[in-house]
Amino acid sequence: MRIIIFGPPGAGKGTQANLISEEFNIPHLSTGEIFRSAIKNETPLGKEVKAILDAGDLVPDEKVVGLVKEELKDDKYNGGYILDGFPRTVPQAKAFDDLLDEKGKTLDAFLQLEVPEQELIDRILSRGEGRSDDSPEKVKNRLSVYHKETEPVLKYYKKQDVVKTIDGVGSIKEIFNRIKDTLNSK
Repeated sequence: MRIIIFGPPGAGKGTQANLISEEFNIPHLSTGEIFRSAIKNETPLGKEVKAILDAGDLVPDEKVVGLVKEELKDDKYNGGYILDGFPRTVPQAKAFDDLLDEKGKTLDAFLQLEVPEQELIDRILSRGEGRSDDSPEKVKNRLSVYHKETEPVLKYYKKQDVVKTIDGVGSIKEIFNRIKDTLNSK
């Protein structure tokens, strides 16, 4: 099963992706985790990404696509995976479709977590990850960037009829049960 989990910052993508990974025995590929690890380890990529994120911007498409393409070469992804934080732009989505086509594969599900904006802001500010962009102003900028640059990805995948909208409000377990029901009904 090849799944994309999608939603704005603070929607719970990482939390739910981990649960999906365990439940369906597929690896979780989080571009955010890869970038955070690079930042923590102060690699050249990490330093570059930190400067971009500190400004509240998105990492350039070619850098993200290259990273994901390289990671997906690992045999552990042959049986499927859940993508979290990718694709974030239409060019990334098109590049991912090309990658799937090259391998003769298709996307099984695009799970859109829907959460009201004030709930997102509250979640981000209370999660205490210590990100340099977790101030009210930077959070609002990240949500603005999401609406402008990332939301069009949803429209792109709606045309492919793979989008499943999930109510992202409630307990982690309630949201996960909605996801499981959706995936099991495929």
